[in-house]
Amino acid sequence: SLAVLQALEDGLKKADADPSVKAVMICGENGKFSAGADIRGFSTPKRHGVALGPIVSLIESSEKPVVAAIEGVALGGGLEVALGCHYRIAHVKARMGLPEVTIGLLPGAEGTQRLPRLIGVPAALDMITTGKHIPATEALKLGLVDEIVEENTIEAAIRLANKV
Repeated sequence: SLAVLQALEDGLKKADADPSVKAVMICGENGKFSAGADIRGFSTPKRHGVALGPIVSLIESSEKPVVAAIEGVALGGGLEVALGCHYRIAHVKARMGLPEVTIGLLPGAEGTQRLPRLIGVPAALDMITTGKHIPATEALKLGLVDEIVEENTIEAAIRLANKV
């Protein structure tokens, strides 16, 4: 939603400007990282304000380490947010993917560029063109996530952020 995008932008800019902030952790709510955009918004007139692509670029360009704490699902735009982060930790039961192709849409926030750089072209093409969701264990093998945990993902992400 626009509110989430605005909160991400505001939070990142505030963290980057605050010298006491050493790292940033992005997580979801209620055990889900993000299932992506509400597709009903695609049929409304062009909105003014924040868009996902520039937010992901803002995350990626942060001078402070940004860690994604992935629980539940990171799908579509949610995965694209995680791809912009410098580090990704996932709960062992998390699932990731770019499912928008199954309804005739292509990922629109540069996921098609970031994913191949991270996991290689063959694996990325498979995920992008099929829309399949992969489990955290496969994401770790591919290099999509840096670590998987069975415990509290947020606490693990904070530990990683403190370490880096």
